Order: sequence, then structure tokens, then C-alpha cells
Amino acid sequence: MKKQIMALTATAVIGGGAFGTAASASSYTIQSGDTLWSISQKTGTTVDQLKSANGLSSNMIYAGETLQTSGSGNKAAAASSNGTYTVKAGDTLYKIATAHGISVDSLKAANGLSSNMIYPGEQLSTNGSAAPAKAAAPAQASTQAAAEPAQQSSAPQGKTLSVTATAYTADCAGCSGITATGIDLRNAPNKKVIAVDPNVIPLGSRVYVEGYGEAIAGDTGGAIKGNKIDLHVPNNDAAYSWGVRTVNVTILD
Repeated sequence: MKKQIMALTATAVIGGGAFGTAASASSYTIQSGDTLWSISQKTGTTVDQLKSANGLSSNMIYAGETLQTSGSGNKAAAASSNGTYTVKAGDTLYKIATAHGISVDSLKAANGLSSNMIYPGEQLSTNGSAAPAKAAAPAQASTQAAAEPAQQSSAPQGKTLSVTATAYTADCAGCSGITATGIDLRNAPNKKVIAVDPNVIPLGSRVYVEGYGEAIAGDTGGAIKGNKIDLHVPNNDAAYSWGVRTVNVTILD
């Protein structure tokens, strides 16, 4: 697909979204056009506070996501009682550990966890003492069945490559918006697709890209040779924000 590669970095990042109304007094739902900077101005915080409160390692945000916007961020949400914390929907071990000033490894050791999987309703020890025999499960069977696991903080397992990653958008003059595998990105601006060298990453593969998430290897490009990828983002601002990075790509299947 004909496209433009954005290789410049920018201080303000977008995600695919534009800012909407706050989901609550201390949270905000991202809409198209928003950046961390514009959100911080609207909510009386700073970019660093927003990133810290939401466990963000980059400025990339996407429409539909909900950010904690209170000054103390997830530290306020993660207030614990008697050294314990009850897991809430959307929590990760990283967020909980950061809120309590401990490491993820310490939190896992204190609770006897062998993976990063946690569930809403579970109680975790946050003071570093020995973990309870078993984390409390949701009270009712129906609640347990409906509960979804909180987001994992580690990438899935598979063959992993270190690659140079740039970004492009289908929303540009002269861009067809149709990928090499027939995906219409103009009608799916938030779809996660990467352009690859098929000799390195087979077309059609499902992959996990560090800092980008799960995507489809659905496109190619004349400049994409060897260990290089070009990832699709919703607009030019997001492409400039991504810039040029070295990231790990895990081929899932």
C-alpha cells in the first residue's frame, strides 16, 4: 500500500482518540484528537502525573481508553487497608505495585503468584508480608464466571525479534488505504496492522509489538526490508509521536 512513513518525534502524543467527558471525578475517557498534554490541561494535572497514575511508559494513547486523572492517580485508587488491596477491573500488577511503592516481583512473591494474571475481587497483600494461603475469589459463582482477568503486564510467548519500527497512517493524500492483504484501513482507522518483510515475518501472522500491542502482519512496503516494520496508527500526529524505535516483535502464530 502506498503510504507515508513518519520518522520524526513529537512531544505531544495522541492516540486515536478525541477527548470526551470524564468517566468519573477522577477518570477521563479518551476521544479522537486528545493528547496527554491536552488532557493534563483539562484535568489540572501534568503529563508526568498522568503517565505515573496510569502506568504508561510512552505517550501513546487511544480513543476509548479511560485514564485516571486525579492528582494522586492510581495511588488514590489503590489505597489499601491493613496492608491488603482488593483488585478492581482494569488493574495490573504493575499499577498496584507502583501505587504501593514496591516492585512487581515483590508483590508476586508476597502473594504466591506464579503469573501476572489477577482478577477483580481478589485481595492482595501489599506490605511484603507472607501471602494469604489463597487469594480471595469473587463472592458469587456468577460474578466469578463473568469476571475478566486484569490486563497482563508481560508480552505473550513466541519467537521474538528485535526490529526497527516506524509508523504510518492511511489518512494521507495519495494513500489507497488498502493493505497488501486487502485490509481497508480507511474504514478501520484504529485497526492494528504492521507492514513487514515477508521473508522475516510471514504475511498474515498474528504478532505482539512492544509498545503497540497485538497486531496483524498485513502489509508490505518498499522500504521495509529485513528486521524493519511499519505500524499503522490512526493519524499523522500519532505517526510523528511514534517516530523511530527499536522494539521487540513476538510472532504468535
